[in-house]
Amino acid sequence: MSTNSAKQFHLILVKPSHYDDDGYVIQWARSAVPSNTMAAIYGLAVDSMERRALGDNVTIEVTALDETNTRIRVDKLARMVKRSGGHGMVALVGVQTNQFPRAVDLAKKFMAKGVQACIGGFHVSGCLAMLPETPPDIKAAIDDGISLFAGEVEGRLDQILKDAYAGRLMPLYNFMNDLPELENQPVPYLPADVIHRMSSSRTSFDAGRGCPFLCSFCTIINVQGRKSRYRTADDVERIVHSNVEQGIHKFFITDDNFARNKVWEVMFDRLIKLREEDGIDLKLTIQVDTLCHKIPNFIEKAGRAGVEKVFIGLESINPESLNGSRKTQNNITEYRKMLQAWHDVGAVTCAGYILGFPADTRESILRDIKIIQRELPVDCLEFFILIPLPGSQDHKELWQQGVTMDADMNNYDSVHVTTAHARMSDEEWTGIYHEAWEAYYSPEHVETVMRRARQWGNLVDKVKWVMLSFHSTARIERLHPLDGGLLRRKVRTDRRSGLPLENPIVFHARYTWEVLSKSVRLAAMYLSYQRRYRRVMAGRSVGQEPDVAMQPAAERELDSLELFNVTQAARSVAVKMKKKAERKKERRPPGAKPEQVTATLAD
Repeated sequence: MSTNSAKQFHLILVKPSHYDDDGYVIQWARSAVPSNTMAAIYGLAVDSMERRALGDNVTIEVTALDETNTRIRVDKLARMVKRSGGHGMVALVGVQTNQFPRAVDLAKKFMAKGVQACIGGFHVSGCLAMLPETPPDIKAAIDDGISLFAGEVEGRLDQILKDAYAGRLMPLYNFMNDLPELENQPVPYLPADVIHRMSSSRTSFDAGRGCPFLCSFCTIINVQGRKSRYRTADDVERIVHSNVEQGIHKFFITDDNFARNKVWEVMFDRLIKLREEDGIDLKLTIQVDTLCHKIPNFIEKAGRAGVEKVFIGLESINPESLNGSRKTQNNITEYRKMLQAWHDVGAVTCAGYILGFPADTRESILRDIKIIQRELPVDCLEFFILIPLPGSQDHKELWQQGVTMDADMNNYDSVHVTTAHARMSDEEWTGIYHEAWEAYYSPEHVETVMRRARQWGNLVDKVKWVMLSFHSTARIERLHPLDGGLLRRKVRTDRRSGLPLENPIVFHARYTWEVLSKSVRLAAMYLSYQRRYRRVMAGRSVGQEPDVAMQPAAERELDSLELFNVTQAARSVAVKMKKKAERKKERRPPGAKPEQVTATLAD
């Protein structure tokens, strides 16, 4: 093959961010949450490149850009494509609902420069999976000439690349009814220079997809399905080794519920071998449900595999709210034992908590936060405003009923109210969201959580930094911690379409003041946290004796703890558990000790 006949095709992968309330892109010097979708598609793209999917004389060049930490320079990227013959496309990947407006803006800018654009992700997939007709924003994107992709790209990327190379991308690729298996697929991967733009240089991969539960507010089950699809232990080992070779040891396993991955134990055993026999220092973050402790050996092996942080879908301590949202798998009598089990293996626990269930009020939310502080040993609580997210059953039902919902998809970020609440005004709902962060992360409770970590023998400094990062993002930036990062960036010209560009002097003066004032506030928060940390480490921190949250689960707590008595629904759950305990006592074999029965309360 002669040099003159060689051609290039540029595949530009962009994970878009979204806009803040002033219309500026939310971007950081270092962002917090790595994009698994971009890693998965990058791995598939490298496989297509190595197989010469576009022919022996066409070289595929892959570029990965995460807008949460990298400015997308459309002009520069378009010139790169043009210099190599004009063959290329930009794929806006993993686009969530709140990122869709930004993705459309970027797609239009690329197309204006002659570069084809395609948008995929949860928003497109969820809407097409759940709604009887195409919503206006998706229809408008197609009318603008943007190609859309619904479903998962394993086994389909070659087709898209060939269509793009020929300049004939289809308006819509819809594979929602044909979800691929994951065994032996090309594995997620990102180059080290992309990963180092994440805080802690953490990368991500999905070990499996799908969730068996039916939570009405969730989009996972409608986009990835309820059937468990999973990679193999060999796949996971390949992911680890390819990253360790470039100096990456921290991983976020992005399965929405890793405990329901049918081959979790084989994967954990392989990771344990890599740590304990091969000496690879792995540090893992995973997401699980509140029943994971009932799976034999799951938490013990998670600790040995290197799990240092775990995200748990607590959602509420009100059984009525849990049942109403079809999250019936959450049993409040399991919470304490589950959280204590994670602390026993040294993991930091981060629990999601949703505000805005039908029975919620400002007073009930503050009451429940106090109960959690006193009776549940959770480290970090992260709050979400309940939103009818497109792709969820909640959204579909409201759509069918004609209920008014916010038409601006940028606001579907768990920080903004997007539909009316029966017992709170929009202002009250937004207000209690911000108040909840301050109520939970009070100086006294921050010290309590650190003290508990020390008593458990866990890393207090790690707990301090995780709590500070959550709290400071919510307080200072007024953003959700999942949208957070280190050192906020703002570019005057990267503003939402339809909004005017500000005067450069006014913009830069205000931005400079924001950076300085936020830095001072962050420093003050750090000093407050550090004072509490020093008190704990010096042994001068004294709390309630005994600390209820650290006491083992026992039958008597069904009568004594507010968790089980604060509402009628909670009392009903407690009554059922007491009857269950009584039945166990009746079946107790002769000579068995009473504690053998009470110890099974949460079993």
